[in-house]
Amino acid sequence: MTQTHDGAVRPAQGAAAAAPVDEPAQPYRIRRPSDAIRFAASVVGLAAVMLLVSIAQQTTHGLQTDIAQGTAHAPRPLLTLATLVSSFGVLAVPIAFAIERLFHKDGMRVAIALLAAMIAFGVTVGLDDLVVRAAPGGVLDSLIWGGTETAPVHTDIAPVIAFVSAVGMAGRARWQAATWTMIGLAALTGLTASYASVAALAATYLLGRAIGHGTLYAVGTPNPRPSGAAVVAALERLGLRPQRGARLDDAHADETRRYGVALASCPQDGYGARLPAGRGAHGDWDVEVRVLDRDQQTAGLLYRVWRLLRLRGATTGRTLRSLRRSLELESLMAYAVDAAGARTPRLVGTCEVGTEAALLAYEHVPGRRLGDVPDGEVTDELLADVWRQFRSLQAGRLAHRRLEGEAVLVGDDGLAYLTDLRSGETAAGDLALRLDLAQLLTTLALRTGPERAVRTAAPVLGEEALGGAVPLLQRVALSRETRTALRRHKDLLTRIREQIVRLKPETEAPPAKLERFRPRTIVSIVALSVAAYIVIPQVTSLDIGRLAATASWHWVAAALGAAGLTYVAAAFMLMGFVPERLPLGRTVLVQLAASFVKLVAPAAVGGVAVNTRYLQRSGVRPALAVASVGASQLVGMVTHILLLVLFGFLTGSTAKATQDLAPSRTIVLAVLGLGLLAGLALTVPRVRRVVASRLRAMFSGVVPRLVDVLQSPKKLSTGMGGTLLLTLAFTLCLDASVRAFGGSLPWTTVVLVFLTANAVGSAAPTPGGLGAVEGALTLALTISGLTAETATSAVLLYRLLTLWLPVLPGWGAFAFLQRKEAL
Repeated sequence: MTQTHDGAVRPAQGAAAAAPVDEPAQPYRIRRPSDAIRFAASVVGLAAVMLLVSIAQQTTHGLQTDIAQGTAHAPRPLLTLATLVSSFGVLAVPIAFAIERLFHKDGMRVAIALLAAMIAFGVTVGLDDLVVRAAPGGVLDSLIWGGTETAPVHTDIAPVIAFVSAVGMAGRARWQAATWTMIGLAALTGLTASYASVAALAATYLLGRAIGHGTLYAVGTPNPRPSGAAVVAALERLGLRPQRGARLDDAHADETRRYGVALASCPQDGYGARLPAGRGAHGDWDVEVRVLDRDQQTAGLLYRVWRLLRLRGATTGRTLRSLRRSLELESLMAYAVDAAGARTPRLVGTCEVGTEAALLAYEHVPGRRLGDVPDGEVTDELLADVWRQFRSLQAGRLAHRRLEGEAVLVGDDGLAYLTDLRSGETAAGDLALRLDLAQLLTTLALRTGPERAVRTAAPVLGEEALGGAVPLLQRVALSRETRTALRRHKDLLTRIREQIVRLKPETEAPPAKLERFRPRTIVSIVALSVAAYIVIPQVTSLDIGRLAATASWHWVAAALGAAGLTYVAAAFMLMGFVPERLPLGRTVLVQLAASFVKLVAPAAVGGVAVNTRYLQRSGVRPALAVASVGASQLVGMVTHILLLVLFGFLTGSTAKATQDLAPSRTIVLAVLGLGLLAGLALTVPRVRRVVASRLRAMFSGVVPRLVDVLQSPKKLSTGMGGTLLLTLAFTLCLDASVRAFGGSLPWTTVVLVFLTANAVGSAAPTPGGLGAVEGALTLALTISGLTAETATSAVLLYRLLTLWLPVLPGWGAFAFLQRKEAL
């Protein structure tokens, strides 16, 4: 056997003919996930450097000054020698490596690396000659340290870094050391001569890496994966004599390849047992080979990192493994599972296949995956056997981590085997074992229903063990494939819990806290950061003392009164859509408490949750409480849209100064375009189902509740009056805020501005619409004719009275209502 430059093992000249392998042709070029990850990491690093030099200019300048002063004392001949060596070596070493690769017939890799170097050269020249001259100052001055007379990125280094990144020097330590030494010397001479800065060199390095790995991913690399023939031939190193092989179709394999291999003799496996051989029929194999390819070890890395950051402690498995580590861990898991008494295909042996892959050879067990077994053959005896194998895993403190349908093999002998051990964990903790139980319960419930899954598990595991899975029956604790399947069975986890609680009522427990944070937390943080970016410059540009001295305080008092009136209006709005009688005073306090909740929830969510809870505490059944709040929200939304259209036309026809807000041809075309896009989106069945389910969940039971309200004119007038009064009170508050700073706008314009900003705030994911409302109000008031200073001052006063000032009394009302058990 000989090994080629790409790591594949091929038969040597004169050796016996290799066993034939039936497999589809492998692609000549592949895109490695690792190249995409390195490209993304380099881009993120480059962005971080740019951000750092923009917010820490003095620090970067000071660092450069310290370096210049420190190197001034270095011996001048030594610096001159370093400059001469680096000037020659920074190009000579990569060229020598390219020539060496060409002698080894690896010209394609060299060509790709040269393409990356050319792209890097073009980008750096463009940045140096075009960008700096067109936009001097700011970040660029900080990056280049010393003004625009020098370059922010270095044309002599970036192409070399791109070449080195793309050509691939992994495993060639001497070439790597020589190349990076020359690049380091070139960077050092740039620092000592003060024509390069640390920030510029960091940007150059990251830019070169990004271009190199980006080119590799875009163009693809020569496929380094050993062929099936090389894999089967490598079995001879384990003492096996392969006769033929074939690639096994496995649509679910994302990190491994599988081959079935028939043997020509009866060798012994690692346990001393003789393996069957030569069964004859094509596809009737003696061993099954799993191949671990090095380039696939980073597949799904970003998802695993996200899970590692999001979930706590032992909830997640290992994030990143080398090829050697993956081989060792799966081997250890296979031996441990067998030693624990669980039924699994026996591991015959392992070995590397060149430098780019490794294999694990298992005794072949003919059978079907659990997901492929017909319903009639999934008997209670089979399910009980699955649970017995799982019990052996638990007794041996082994966590499987991937107990999905593909991990359970139903052999032709009718017995269950546990396979797919690559993510397993030995000496697992209690949490990992209970997570395995929750995963297997969900997998079997998806296949046979919650009742059978729990009923067959109880005699094997015991009610106490099943009770331990109740707090972990959460979507976030399950595998990605299982979470996808649960989208079609939204109540499955609840039904599993109910089945377990029926067996052991005292096991009912709240869900365990597995997440460090939720995705919406990140959305809120990003949105709040954007809001701060918008609001803080507005506040810092204002002279608060002068504004307070020049404000008309009687208009401020009027705005405060209008802000207070909004809580009464919101109370009437809720009371009108609840047939049951509600006390006015307490309902007003509930609306005040909702203003406190706005700071921790989006504007369209906080009030709904508080009002629903209040109605339930007032004796309204949960379904009717949700329907009542939904009815008030639906009527409010329809009223809002009608008023927006009405005042949009009134504003355009009566206020010449605000014609920019009137319905113009552009607006009409934009509305029609959005309507067309929405219509096209609704033609997609999946989008239509999602929209329909969301609307059903939001307004379920609303129509019957509206019918109840329509039968009572008093209730209808109260609800509609509260809806209109709420809009009127907010508009009065905004108008008074504008007049407090000497501004004045037509009444119809103020109404239109409020309605527009309120719609934006309701759609924004930030608490209370923070940032979105301020930006929309300021922009609309400025377009309407106010100066930027007056518009900003009015918006800040309006938000102070409607969002920030009610926080403290809202917290007091919230605490009071909780003590009175009204919330």
